[in-house]
Amino acid sequence: MPRGLFVTPPPRRCSSRTAPPDPGANPRRGCHTRPVATSAGLIVFRDREGVLEVLLCHMGGPYWARKDEGAWSIPKGELEDDEQPLAAARREFQEELGHAPPDGPLLELGEIRQKAGKVVVAYAVKGDFDPAQLVPGTFELEWPPRSGRRQAFPEVDRVAWFDLATAKRRIVRGQAALLDRLADQRPASR
Repeated sequence: MPRGLFVTPPPRRCSSRTAPPDPGANPRRGCHTRPVATSAGLIVFRDREGVLEVLLCHMGGPYWARKDEGAWSIPKGELEDDEQPLAAARREFQEELGHAPPDGPLLELGEIRQKAGKVVVAYAVKGDFDPAQLVPGTFELEWPPRSGRRQAFPEVDRVAWFDLATAKRRIVRGQAALLDRLADQRPASR
C-alpha cells in the first residue's frame, strides 16, 4: 500500500448476540447497541457506637433466593422519562421498602457503571429504618421459565444493616465503590 494512503477499515460484523447493522449507525461501530439504562438509588446510613452501618436490600425473586454474597443492593431503580435522579432515588426507596426515605442532608456519591453496563447514580442520607417494617413492592415474572404462568415476587425480600466490611462482601460487586465513597464523605460521627 502506498505511504500516506488511508484506508477505512471494513465495518465490524455483528455477532449473533447483537442486532444487525443500523443504517444510521457509525460505520466503524457497525452493530446497533441498546442505550445504557440509568438507575438512581439512596443509601441510608447510621453510626452505631462509632461503626458506620448501611441499610442494604436483598433482591427478591427466585433467582436470588439462595444467594447471599453479591445478592444485596442499595434501594434503586430506573429513572422514568424526564425524571431527575434524586427524585427517582427517593421514589424507588418508597416503592421497594414501603416507607418514605429519611429526610436530612444528602451526600452526592456520583455515579458508577455496573458490570452489565447499567449506570447507577447514588445519594446517601443519615437515618434509621427498622427492617421488621419492610413492606416491599412486587414484580411479575414468568415462573417457572417457559411455563406460561406469571407469579408475583417481592422486589426486596429482606433488608438489613451491615457494617461497611460486611456490606462490601454482600453487595453487588459494581456497587461497592459507592460504599467507599460514603466512607470518605460522611460527616464525622457525634
